[in-house]
Amino acid sequence: MNIKEAIKIIKDEKLQGYNMNEERYNRENEVVLRCENDKWIVYATDERASKVTNSQDIYFDEEEALDNFIDRLRALNRLRGYKVKTVTSI
Repeated sequence: MNIKEAIKIIKDEKLQGYNMNEERYNRENEVVLRCENDKWIVYATDERASKVTNSQDIYFDEEEALDNFIDRLRALNRLRGYKVKTVTSI
């Protein structure tokens, strides 16, 4: 997968809660993808916008990093959907 394919997936699946190499502070509960010094870094943030302990993976291959990023983003969106259903069913 390349960046264009990842962006298409994000748009087609209406995925939310990500930072794809944006120059800004992390936000709460998002998946982050950064490229630093020829390394691709993927991690998750918590409700305080802090990096979740042991959530960071480092890749030297863009394709692998993007695959992991999209997998995590899909999981986050499923979890968010689950939380909404749980709260509204009470």
